[in-house]
Amino acid sequence: MEAANTQGIDEAYKKRGVVDINLVTSSVKEELKQFQERYKTVLHSSNSLVDKVSRYVLRQQGKQIRPLLVILAAKTCGAVHDKTYRGAIMVELLHSATLIHDDVVDGAEMRRGIASINALWKNKISVLIGDYLLSKGLLYSLENQDYRSLHLVSDAVRRMSEGEILQIQKTRSLDITEEDYLSVIADKTGSLISTSCAIGAASSTDSEEDIACFKNYGEYLGLAFQIRDDLLDYTGDSKKTGKQLGIDIKDRKITLPLIYALRQSDKAEQNRIKTILKSSRKRSVRSGEVIEFVTRKGGLDYAATVAEGFADKALESIARFPESDARRSLQLLVDFVMKRQH
Repeated sequence: MEAANTQGIDEAYKKRGVVDINLVTSSVKEELKQFQERYKTVLHSSNSLVDKVSRYVLRQQGKQIRPLLVILAAKTCGAVHDKTYRGAIMVELLHSATLIHDDVVDGAEMRRGIASINALWKNKISVLIGDYLLSKGLLYSLENQDYRSLHLVSDAVRRMSEGEILQIQKTRSLDITEEDYLSVIADKTGSLISTSCAIGAASSTDSEEDIACFKNYGEYLGLAFQIRDDLLDYTGDSKKTGKQLGIDIKDRKITLPLIYALRQSDKAEQNRIKTILKSSRKRSVRSGEVIEFVTRKGGLDYAATVAEGFADKALESIARFPESDARRSLQLLVDFVMKRQH
């Protein structure tokens, strides 16, 4: 069975086509099962309501990219240990907490195809459950004396918060530059992906150079991931993405395709688009006009090129490691991010 998986990874990497996430995870299938069992145990609470909501959190689990990265980084650097699983659990607890808080802030009623926690239990319980998961992760690290992991995660929380605040600040004034945008997504998305990779590497090796390489891989992967995600708002299939086309525009989120398009326009056209963005009613009925403008001005092609550049840097960051199934999975994960449709 293992040989078949390895052959599949080799063939997929040679073809470099659209990648199934199951192929990416095949090199650590048993380790992911072990993680999931341990994660369920850590989530359990003696409080019946907390336990009920926590079990619902498990139903909302997506592809679990961050725990996957912890495990793949550890395996590429050496082997998977108890410390690796603890790191994977901690980053997933933090990620789940941030998603719950995001849904409250955004007023989102759906999460990955099912009702969000705030839709079922309202905002107060949702905020408290998010706080509970975050504190659970921090305490879990302290109890096991995983001080480096704790430091890395705490810094990621700081960056994620600063990124969110900068985005809100810049969105209100509609003056976000490409530099601002990259800073926002590096903090909001790249920081936790980068942290996941660093925690995984540090659980398996003492080499600061190896850990730094994985930290860079995660940062670049996170940037590529978010730009691709933002592109799907213009090009995605709503049935696959689970969100309406142009929803970022309707929410007044200014992302790289739009930033570039505005930069390529004269003052009159900039003002026309910004007038649409400033009005919630106009954004609601004229988002298609903004999508057409961005497409015509080359915003989609430009953003795709920038994402490709970050993807290449991610691959370069792990090129120094010996060939292995785990390293090939990390390479395939970059392709998965760049070619995903949802």
